[in-house]
Amino acid sequence: MRGMNSKRPPVPGIERPDPRLKAQYLLSALAGVVFTCGLATPLVLLGLIPMLIRYYTLRYRFDDEGVGVSWGYFFRHQADLTYDKIQDIHVNRGLLERWLGLGTVDVQTASGSAGAEVSLPGLTEFDAVRDYLYARMRGSDGEDDASPADGHGAAGGEDALSLLRGIRDEVVALKVALAPDVATSVVPASSDPPAGTRIQPRRAEGEGSGA
Repeated sequence: MRGMNSKRPPVPGIERPDPRLKAQYLLSALAGVVFTCGLATPLVLLGLIPMLIRYYTLRYRFDDEGVGVSWGYFFRHQADLTYDKIQDIHVNRGLLERWLGLGTVDVQTASGSAGAEVSLPGLTEFDAVRDYLYARMRGSDGEDDASPADGHGAAGGEDALSLLRGIRDEVVALKVALAPDVATSVVPASSDPPAGTRIQPRRAEGEGSGA
C-alpha cells in the first residue's frame, strides 16, 4: 500500500480522496452483512449506493482563501471555510482507516456545532493536511502571508526607542549643567572652626564693667 504514495502531491494539489476510500466503504458494507448474518443485506447494499456516489463525486479544494469540499450528483453538497474562520483541526482514524493507511481531517469553527463543518475523508497525507491548515490558520504559511502590520510595529518600536534615547540625552545634559551650581551651594555640615582660626576666650558677665 505504501507503493501507491511514491509520488505525493503537495497539499494544495490534493483534489480527490485516495482510491482506498472505496475499499473502506466496501469493507464497511461487508462487515454490516456479516454482523447481521445476512439478514440486513438489502439494507446494507442500499446504504452502500450513496457512499459510492459520495466517493466518485468527492472533491477537495485548497486555495489562498480557504478549504472546501463538495460531493453529490443529484443533490450537490458543498462546504467552504476561510482560514480565518477555522477554530480547530482534528485527525480521526478508525480501525479500517488505520489498516488501510487512511485518515479523516475534520475542520471546526467557533460556531459551537457538535460536528465538523468540513470533513476530508480518504486522505493518506492527513498529517500534512492538518499541519498545512494550521499554518494557514495562523497566517504563517510562507513569507507572502506576513501581515503588513509587522512592519508598522517594527517602525513604531524604533520611533519609541529613538524618543527614549533623546529624553536620556536631555536629562544627562541638564545634570551636567546643574552640577557646578549644586557643588557651590553645598555648605559643610561640620561645626568645627576652620584650621588656624584664633578662638577668643569668653568673658564672664560683669568682668569688664568694673575696669
